[in-house]
Amino acid sequence: MNFNESLAYLSALGNEVSAMKLGLENIRRLLAALGSPEKNYIKIQIAGTNGKGSTCAFLEAICICAKIKTGLTTSPHLISITERIKIDGQEINKKDFSRHATKVREISERLIKKGQLETAPTFFEQVTAIALNSFAEAKVDLAILETGLGGRFDATTAASAEIVAITPIDYDHQQILGNSLAEIAAEKAAIIRYDTRVLLLPQKWEAENVIRRKCREVGVEPIWAIPNVKLLEDLGGGVLYLSFKTKKTNYKTEFRMQGKHQWTNATLAIRIAETLRDFELKIPKEKIENGLEIAEHKGRLEFWTNLDAPSILFDGAHNAAGAKALREYLDEFVKQPITLVFGAMRDKDLSEIAETLFPKASNLIFTKPDNPRSMPTEDLLKFIPKDFVKNNVFQTETVAQALEIAQKKSSNEDLICVTGSLYLVGEAQKYLTEVH
Repeated sequence: MNFNESLAYLSALGNEVSAMKLGLENIRRLLAALGSPEKNYIKIQIAGTNGKGSTCAFLEAICICAKIKTGLTTSPHLISITERIKIDGQEINKKDFSRHATKVREISERLIKKGQLETAPTFFEQVTAIALNSFAEAKVDLAILETGLGGRFDATTAASAEIVAITPIDYDHQQILGNSLAEIAAEKAAIIRYDTRVLLLPQKWEAENVIRRKCREVGVEPIWAIPNVKLLEDLGGGVLYLSFKTKKTNYKTEFRMQGKHQWTNATLAIRIAETLRDFELKIPKEKIENGLEIAEHKGRLEFWTNLDAPSILFDGAHNAAGAKALREYLDEFVKQPITLVFGAMRDKDLSEIAETLFPKASNLIFTKPDNPRSMPTEDLLKFIPKDFVKNNVFQTETVAQALEIAQKKSSNEDLICVTGSLYLVGEAQKYLTEVH
């Protein structure tokens, strides 16, 4: 298959969330048939509700600075599926992606023909297999695996990572993971095994109790990454000079990631990097500081600026915790009027998200990303604050229309904020890139 054929094949497998299948049997058989590529390198699996991707970005940057050959797989992508697989910070090229996708497809179909698989592995299972196989071919020393959904049945869990880390757990995907924080935590804590090194960020007590119980069950002592961060100097231009203190070291570095919640994610990345030293991957203090300085995470508090148009802030705040982090950032750093372009998936509980974000906007523009899970815009109208000026609410059916209205309704001094779903962020960035 060429790249376009690979995309068409993978897309035909169904949406990675709505078409997911519970269980690890398919992905384990697929990896075994590929020759168990995941056994060729050390693996770190990062689970949680918010902060997974940012922690991965910090850790990847640190490892690259330390000249550790590093693979990274994340989800979802914003514009191109190749974003999901990186080796030493570079996206996999389309030719290599297609080659690995072809191999994974052929082996999957062979397993089905032999009766060893009942159905084809899902989109996410096959993309995970493509990533793990490409890492083995590239002879990486370390692979960073961002959990897609939950943990117990996520395809990345089949890689049996030597190190697992869990970011703060909150409500999201309740229809799959459970309606209580304890149930959600149990799904994510399932990645903890007797032979893993476990690192944790502080949790709400319901989630913490579940995680501690899981650690006791398998006989591991978790490492708590307790943030101890101080602002040393505001360097201007969105750059801070911060001190991160752990039990072993005090790190001082310039810091460009926007939002104070990123300080917490950086703390976890630091503790993972320190733990990697026990796996004969030596990471000097200065390389950790260098990595924190250069790390970036697209689609999360990401600014696009243009002198002749309003600035645009992209942030994939797709659940209550993410919305709270975005609102805290807007309250502290954004003083100009905000035009909010918002779209979400049907499986999201928008009550708290809307209550948090919508009152901050001068204009509300609802739209529908090109995704089968997207929430209809008429449903979004139900969440408009009672005292919101109705003439400042706009309903659009495409992201392109939403961005056009946003630019018309905003002066060059205003801010356009695109949020609610990473699928919306990706589609908006793709449109703006193509137009300009």
